[in-house]
Amino acid sequence: MNTPLPTSIRLFLAEGAPDGLLVVEKSNWTGLALMAKRSRFPVLRARTELNGPGVYVLVGPPEGVEKATRIYIGESDVLRDRLDSHQSKEFWTKVVVFTAKDSNLNKAHVRYLESRLLSIATEANRAELENRGASTLPSLSEADRADMEAFLADMLMIYPILGLNAFERADEPNATRSAERFLLNRGGTVAKGHETSDGFVVHEGALGLLEVAPSLHAFVKRIRKDLTEAGVLVVEGDRLRLTQDFVFQSPSTAAMVLIGKSSNGRVEWKTSTGRTLKKVQEEVIGAG
Repeated sequence: MNTPLPTSIRLFLAEGAPDGLLVVEKSNWTGLALMAKRSRFPVLRARTELNGPGVYVLVGPPEGVEKATRIYIGESDVLRDRLDSHQSKEFWTKVVVFTAKDSNLNKAHVRYLESRLLSIATEANRAELENRGASTLPSLSEADRADMEAFLADMLMIYPILGLNAFERADEPNATRSAERFLLNRGGTVAKGHETSDGFVVHEGALGLLEVAPSLHAFVKRIRKDLTEAGVLVVEGDRLRLTQDFVFQSPSTAAMVLIGKSSNGRVEWKTSTGRTLKKVQEEVIGAG
């Protein structure tokens, strides 16, 4: 794996406040990102950058607890008109727009970026996707495809900075966290997991207990119910099996969902040598 090169990202508060319109630029890049809360949409709408083509993501809270966010991915050759048409969509609370400062993006380019984002979001499986059906990649020249893949790489670098992790896979530990893999073995529960920057990932195939203690927190019972209804957890005899990698908000939530009892995840999750997650976290902090 190539080591990422240091780069400079500029975040400009266009309204002078952290909850106002945000303009994002990257060194040596022709792209431009704009992010605004729904309440600040009139300010975003007035920007001249919306006169041209681009791609956008509408972001809002999920309908259930099995995903962290709910998104809609779109493109347009006139961003303002398309975003105006989405005022009827009730779910979204903010929008992230990408366009180019040099007017070099065209309709085929933004269709390509939209299609790639839809594919990446579907594979990452981190967000509820509002889009219905797949988007076909448009026909681009080899040079244009290379340009759009480079443009996309910069977009994917910026999305997490803006708090949107819908395009990041959850199957690799984050470099800022411990790279340790952890095991959960308690009363028939068999699971593997690791830390990420936005939660604790339990790996596909984990086995949890079907029985639930009466004292289990109500919110954990709801998570189990929602994940089962969504097919993320399936019943197999007296146990539950996780059908995909899943990001829980904390190691304790992950442990309680699988064990069915109140648990301290920092103690329950252990390395193959028996070191607890708590111990490993303390070692990482000490080493820093």
